[in-house]
Amino acid sequence: MARLVECVPNFSEGRRPEVVDALASAVSETPDAVLLDRTSDPDHNRSVLTFAGPPAAVAAAMESAFAVAVGQIDMQQHEGQHPRVGAVDVVPFVPIGETSMEECIRLAREFGARVAERFDLPVYLYARAALRSDRTVLADIRRPQYEGLTREISKSGNEPDYGPPRVHPRAGAVAVGARPFLIAYNINLESEDLDLAKRIAHRVRERSGGLPRVQALGLYLEDLRCAQVSTNLLDHTVTPLSRVWEAVRELARADGVEVRESELVGLAPLQALLDVADRYGVAVDAPVEARLTAAAELLRIRDFEPTMALELRLAAMSSVQQAPSGDPS
Repeated sequence: MARLVECVPNFSEGRRPEVVDALASAVSETPDAVLLDRTSDPDHNRSVLTFAGPPAAVAAAMESAFAVAVGQIDMQQHEGQHPRVGAVDVVPFVPIGETSMEECIRLAREFGARVAERFDLPVYLYARAALRSDRTVLADIRRPQYEGLTREISKSGNEPDYGPPRVHPRAGAVAVGARPFLIAYNINLESEDLDLAKRIAHRVRERSGGLPRVQALGLYLEDLRCAQVSTNLLDHTVTPLSRVWEAVRELARADGVEVRESELVGLAPLQALLDVADRYGVAVDAPVEARLTAAAELLRIRDFEPTMALELRLAAMSSVQQAPSGDPS
């Protein structure tokens, strides 16, 4: 695989399709940037785009989408279940193919400095791109949320890495980082008990002594009328998807509650899904697509399709781009 970078920006808009369409178009219309996935959640009021390409193309696409977000999302009017600090809440750069993490770190810092100057907003560097050890974890940056940050940003120690020590009047702030592949994986409960979801999240997250390399939040989804345990798997080789599913299910059942379903936000590495198939004894000689589908059924992943595996989505999109446009006659 060539030198590629994946970018998975999160935007604080999940209820206006026309705005999400504009964000997606900004990416897909950038030469050499390939839009791989888009997901919106009205309860979180949040959308996630996944795209990839050569580093320069990815940075250009992200800057174009940034301009759309700054122009069309007003954080003073934003409400949603998910923690956030800005219209463009987080911009992670992920190395794939032959790209090194060092290249993504450099890309993140250059991009952060550029958008801070262009849009006159504060930028916080996180994960591998962090310049301060207390900003390695994204949740630490996002803890005050937009409302708290407006009050605290000017205090000593809270100043951003780039940009002014005040939030942008409409767009707030942004976290920009470089990190390995992260799987955003949520599990919905057959219950509206938000406190239960929060207790389970506390038990499974690494910070509370739970599963290693797992972050978790308890949320309530008004649209689905259920509580959700929202997780990020920072390293699926350490804690696989199946382990998170089993842990949440066991903790919910201990309270007399069943799990309803789970969902992937964006894409997951092919091997992460195949590991689920292996865990539950899906025939190893079955076609890859069949093994992935079986794995998804076992985890009750809603709206699943095999191309939610990153490598398959990249292959599918590449074949479409390389296909002949038709007989010129």
